[in-house]
Formats: sequence, structure tokens, C-alpha cells
Amino acid sequence: MGVQFFSRSVGLLVAAAACSAATVLWVAVASDDPTSANAVDEGVLFGVWTYLYALDLPSPRVLLAAVALAIFFAAGIALIERRVTNKSRRSSDYLATPLAPKIVMEATRGVFAGPVAITVLIPAYNEEASLSATLSSLLSQSHRPERVIVVADNCTDGTAAVARSHGVEVFESVGNTKKKAGALNQVLARILPDQGDNDIVMIVDADTTLDAGFLAAGVARFTNDRALMAIGGLFYGEPGAGLLGQMQRNEYVRYSTQIKRRRGMVFVLTGTASMFRSRALRAVASSRGGTIPGNHGDVYDTLALTEDNELTIALKSLGALIISPSECTVVTEVMPTLRSLWVQRLRWQRGALENIGAYGLTPSTLRYWAQQLGIGYSVIALTAFLCLVVLTFLSVTHWVWFPFWLSIGTVFTIERVVSVWKAGWAARVLAAAVIPELLFDMYLHAVYIKGIIDITRGEQGSWGHVQQRSTVRSIETG
Repeated sequence: MGVQFFSRSVGLLVAAAACSAATVLWVAVASDDPTSANAVDEGVLFGVWTYLYALDLPSPRVLLAAVALAIFFAAGIALIERRVTNKSRRSSDYLATPLAPKIVMEATRGVFAGPVAITVLIPAYNEEASLSATLSSLLSQSHRPERVIVVADNCTDGTAAVARSHGVEVFESVGNTKKKAGALNQVLARILPDQGDNDIVMIVDADTTLDAGFLAAGVARFTNDRALMAIGGLFYGEPGAGLLGQMQRNEYVRYSTQIKRRRGMVFVLTGTASMFRSRALRAVASSRGGTIPGNHGDVYDTLALTEDNELTIALKSLGALIISPSECTVVTEVMPTLRSLWVQRLRWQRGALENIGAYGLTPSTLRYWAQQLGIGYSVIALTAFLCLVVLTFLSVTHWVWFPFWLSIGTVFTIERVVSVWKAGWAARVLAAAVIPELLFDMYLHAVYIKGIIDITRGEQGSWGHVQQRSTVRSIETG
């Protein structure tokens, strides 16, 4: 009962923490003396355009509060995360962290478990339209997988036939009511017992295409680092879907750039394409119902809406070393409509909140709590900013330019453009326009708020499925 109450309260806890952080800054701003404002001056541009401007600056107290809050949040989380990571790598507690690098290296010292062999699992629910492109990208890899299995889950279309036409194995789930996680658990229960410790299981979505060097880069990483337990792909959006599709592509490019800056330290092992040592998956299955949530013997927690995020937290909780190398890239679907985007992101948001609620506040989940807090704070900040802009337009008779805030906005715009530069001219133009992406962010913030409301009310989350059209996809990142 207590765990269920905590899980339902996680949204409120995050919202309360974000509001508290925003209140600290608001108090500092509200305590400023408005009578110290400078007078409004008049200027002429090119001898034609007359404009008003004011050289007002925020008080040192306000600037200090804003900078201190940012440094406390960003630097504090980074330092704690590094400390947690270092402690995990040196852990010798086999029961709590059986996948910690120190434990793995000691257990495998002087032992040759054979060359790295890859078994690819492709969970598919009525994916005949996109499966062919996925299989073609796998079978054309510079390092081909030893085995490819399409996991046909309750399919009513030609998914199995498409798979067999490519010469790969088909596993059809039996009586599965637990969506993707349940289907994967069924096939993993069959293949994991026969897998060696140096064998790799790769999970690839049926609407994802891999770049030609993905597997070769992954095998090289696993071969050179015996302590490495999992590798996730960096994903980019497929072409199409108009302006909405471009917004998602910009979002994915920025995320990939962020992970590269973190030298592959990944937040989530994406479900689009990730590789796992069999040793790691077996450790997760044996730890379920004990040190981590879930049913004992299951690799995936069937109660989790976002099984990839939950499995990432599970691996980190067991001390696993995981990365997303810059060489491992994939192209994945983008949502074609606002409705399908809402369904996808609400599932992601609900899943993220439910996952941290299930695990609680631990060293391994600290980053995920901080991430949710950051989103909550940005919801408050962006909403307040846009409301202030609208209020200003409605209140003033003459627009006044503030050079200080104009320079801040210019720096913000430049950063937005630079962060998507390699994605091409369309991405740059959209980023430079600023307003469309701000509206996109507001839409995602509405999803965030809906997720908090739903989880607090105890409403059942839904999976949602978007039937994909047949497309030809390629990586276009610069």
C-alpha cells in the first residue's frame, strides 16, 4: 500500500520541488526595487525607424539568485552523479551490484568466453509496412548478426511473412497480454539459457533502421571492454511529417549532441536499438522481485509503460556500465500528427514518473528525479515568460527594447541554431525562428502536466500504437 501511495504521489513531489525552486527565484525578483528603473530613451535607426529603449539591468541580487540556482542545480547534480558512478564502479557487493565493473572484471579475468556473437530480437506488432527496411539495414551491416529473430506479437497482418521472406527466424508470442515487454520476455526465456557470457542480445524496434557500421562499432566496444554491459543507439528522426516532423528531428539531434558531450553517458538505453550482454539480462531477471522491482525471472518489467527506461534504471541499479557511442546511430519514426505525438509522449512521461516512483529516491535514480524536476521548472519558467510577453503586448502603447534581454535572447537563439546545425538548413531555419519551437515545447509541457495529473489520480496508462506507412529511411545528420 505504501509503495502504491508513493508511486501515485511522485508527480506531486516533483511538481512541489519545481514550484519551490521557482519560488526562490520569484522571491528574489519580487524583492527588487522597481523605482530604480532607468528612464526610457529614444533612438533612430538608419534615420528612418524611431524606437524606444531602456538600459535597465536586473539588480545584482536577482542576477546572483538566478546564477546561484542554476549552478546549484546543474553542478550539484553533476558532482553527485560522478560520485555515484565512481562508487558503483568500485563496488564489491555482489548481491546488490552484481554487474559492477570491479566484480565483472574479477569474475572474467583470464577467462575467454568466445568471440562476441549477436542475436537480434525485433519485437513487432503489425509492422509489415516498416519491417522490410529494418531487416535490410540489419542484414547489410558490415558486421552481420549471427541470428535475427522477429518477435511477432499478436500480429494480424503480414509481419511474419515479411520476416520469412528475408530469411530470418520468426517467434510468435503465445497468449501474450503484456505488450512489447511480455513478448520479449517470452523469447528471452527461451534463448538466454543457451547464451554465453560474451554473447550479445540486441533489441531493435521494427520501425528503426541502423547505419551500416552500428554492429561493428558495438562489437568493438564489447570486445575491448569486458566490464561494458550495454550499448544504446543515438537516434535521429526519419524524413517527412512536415513541420511537426522537423521539430521532432531537431529535438532528437539536440539529445544526441548532449549525449556526445557526456562522452556516451546515456540517460536511457533507447528501445529503438540497444545491445546487451546476456550476463546483464540474466542478472536483471534473477534480481527482479528482490533488489529491483518486477516479477522474478522476467527481463522486462511488464508493469512499466516505458520498458526501455525501466531496464536502464534496473541495469544502473545493479551497477552496470552502459554507454551510447557516437558511432552507433539509427533512424527512427517521427509522429505524423499532434494526436499521435500526444499519445507517444504521454506514455513516455507517465512511464518515466512511474519508474522513479517504483524505484524510489536512490543514488541510481537521482539523475532521473533531477531530470523530472528540471522539466517541471522549465514548465513554470516558459509559461511565466510567455504570459509576461502577452501581458506586455496588451498593456503598453509603445514597445520598448531592452538591450540586456535582447542580448540574452540572441545568445539563446544562437545556441538553438548551433545545436541543430549538422541536421541541415531546414533544422537551422526552424531553430532561428524560435517561436515554433517554443510552441512545441509548450505542447510537450502540457503532456508533462497531464502525466502528473493522471498518475496522481491513479488513472491507468495506455500504450498506444501508431500504424506506420512504408518508408525508405536514411540517416541525414550533416
